[in-house]
Amino acid sequence: MAQNLQSGGRGGRAGGGGGRLRPVDLARGHGLSTQAIRNYEADGILPLADRSPHGYRTYTALHAGALRAFLALVPGHGHRTATSIMQAVNRGEAADGADEAFRLIDESHAQLLDDRRTLRAVESALRDLESLGTAPEPTPGTAPGGTFIGPLADQLGVRPATLRKWEHAGLVRPGRDPQTGYRVYDEADVRDARLAHQLRRGGYLLEQIAPLIARVRAAGGLEPLEATLSDWHGRLSARGRAMLKGAGELEAYLRERAPR
Repeated sequence: MAQNLQSGGRGGRAGGGGGRLRPVDLARGHGLSTQAIRNYEADGILPLADRSPHGYRTYTALHAGALRAFLALVPGHGHRTATSIMQAVNRGEAADGADEAFRLIDESHAQLLDDRRTLRAVESALRDLESLGTAPEPTPGTAPGGTFIGPLADQLGVRPATLRKWEHAGLVRPGRDPQTGYRVYDEADVRDARLAHQLRRGGYLLEQIAPLIARVRAAGGLEPLEATLSDWHGRLSARGRAMLKGAGELEAYLRERAPR
């Protein structure tokens, strides 16, 4: 059966051919369930399968190639984009489908490049914040003890509601003006808000950022971020390598689908 998974040939509704494969034959080699294989077909990730006289699905080497391509695309592009890529390839004319798939891949590469730029921006922001004793730049709307929520939101390019959400998640801990009751962000709060903003742009979730900022507060500095930045570099590199692997499997699948 392993030979069938690697074999070429054409035939059937989807093309492909050679030996016929059952759902379990596709599923077994990837640790999947047979229901997952049926779901992938229903979602357009796999080409439509032929049916036996008794109504059972029969797959081919082409379906095995589609499955390998999809599973290789997921680590680099994510499940949603990988699904869209395979759907584009499997529907319509081959050339049109490939063009749409290439567009989606280009968008993923552009996002990876943007994430790398964001990481560099975070590192730059950290360098700017290394001197914790330096007061923040004067901002219109400051209070004697710091900055009000509106000016800080404008400074970061976010909505005041976003800062309130970050406060609820523990990312920032503003005080209150004794006369007005308005939120007042001191120097450390501004630092934390800037770091939270950059890390959110880097794809970190609020629940991931909160303990990191708590460590920054406890340590009295930015050193705890060094491990996070190293991990971030590693994850971006892993995505880039995964994209290369996914591209190879997709190219093999496209060659198999191409008219002989």
